[in-house]
Amino acid sequence: MPELLASFGLAVRRARTEKGISQEQLAALSGLDRTYVSGLERGKRNPTLATQERLAAALDVRIADLVRTAEEMA
Repeated sequence: MPELLASFGLAVRRARTEKGISQEQLAALSGLDRTYVSGLERGKRNPTLATQERLAAALDVRIADLVRTAEEMA
């Protein structure tokens, strides 16, 4: 599980940086705390499906794309 969490976090970070937005901006767009986004990107958080949806919407990507990327990275 830790590898999957780390991979998902890297997928979120990759999508965020490709969009050119900061963690603070992603937090604001998704309604999450910046420290939560930071922990998630470092693989320290286990996001619920609802949180994954909020992140995907904020990043304008599908959840499946984040998970697929995470699976490919693991």
